[in-house]
Parts: sequence; structure tokens; C-alpha cells
Amino acid sequence: MTTGVRPSISERLNIEGPAGPLQAIVEDLGQGSSCAFAVICHPHPLYGGTMDNKVVVTLARALQDAGISTVRFNFRGVGASGGAYDDGRGETLDAEAVADWAARRWPGKPLVSAGFSFGSFVALKLALSRGASRLITIAPAVTRFGFSGLARPDCPWLIVQGDADEVIEPRVVIEWAKLLRPEPSLVVMPGVGHFFHGILAELKQIITEEIRSGVSHSGT
Repeated sequence: MTTGVRPSISERLNIEGPAGPLQAIVEDLGQGSSCAFAVICHPHPLYGGTMDNKVVVTLARALQDAGISTVRFNFRGVGASGGAYDDGRGETLDAEAVADWAARRWPGKPLVSAGFSFGSFVALKLALSRGASRLITIAPAVTRFGFSGLARPDCPWLIVQGDADEVIEPRVVIEWAKLLRPEPSLVVMPGVGHFFHGILAELKQIITEEIRSGVSHSGT
């Protein structure tokens, strides 16, 4: 059972990105209370994805409950963030800029990379480029982006997938995850669709308990 941790600072700000300012929401537990910081990536910018998506917000709350400060942000071209959609390439650069900013905000703290749907693709690339301490991918869009061409990061990795996903074929996600070595921690939620309608509390609990359990699937 989680008790929840209230951020000591919650603020909206702009982070300088490669294509212009990136709107962000920072929820800071404080340097003494936070064991890590997380960069959270939202769903597809061309299909209504924003940092205020309910699954993204649930991810942030779960991470905060586990003692991790969070920063979620709008990719280029979303909201008031500068630039235009760039098929995952520019969005990865956006995430790296946010990770650089966050590393200065929380010096010495490890990075947790997290994302939902399209954001999972960017989160995986960020985890690989920045040596994340943990990766969390919710309903990863493996049928739409080049996940299979990416390496498996050397860190604990949680994948959560609904078996009634109407956007991303659940069977493909599950088969892909089972081919990874070492296998990530895969949680398949029965009867759950892509947007986790009515099941956000359960999703939050899965994420928080996985982090708090200290279970590692990094091969160590």
C-alpha cells in the first residue's frame, strides 16, 4: 500500500529546447527527499498527446509516490512549445534537452525515463542515450515505430500493456517484450484498452509497487 508523497515544489516553466522553448511541469520532492528524477514523455503529438494526458499524469503521480521528482513536458509543436512534429527524431532531442535541464536541477540523482505510447519510443531512446537507471513504458507503440531496431538498455525495465488495446496490437507488444534479453518486467492488464479508462488507480499502483519492490531485470 502506498502512502503518497506531495511535491514540495510544483511549477510550470519553459525549458530551452533545440527548436524553441518547451512547456514543462516540474514536481520537485526536494533534493533531500528525492531518490531520482524522471523525464516523462507524452503520446503522439499529432493525435492529441500532451503532458496533461491522464496516463502521463498517472505516471508522474506514481513516480512521486515512490520518491522520484518528475518533469513532464510538451514536445515541439504541442501547446506553446516551439517547433513542429519531427517523427520522433526531434522529439528525442527535446527529451534530451529536458534531461540535461533536469540533471542540473537535481545534481547527482539518477535518471528514470518514462513514456506512454509514442512517448515510450522516445523514452527508450532517451534511456539508451543517457544511461537511465530505470525505464517505464506504458502501451509502447511497437507497431508504429522502430522499437525492434533499438537495443535493450541495461537497467530495470517495466512494460505495462492492456490486452484489449485498440490502438497497438497487444500480441505484438507481448511477443516483442518476450524476445528481449534479459526480459523486462511485463505486466499485462486484462480487459484494458490503450487509454486505461477507469483503471488509472490500478496502473498507478503497479508502477509504484514495481519501483518500490527493487525488482531488477537488468541482468545483474
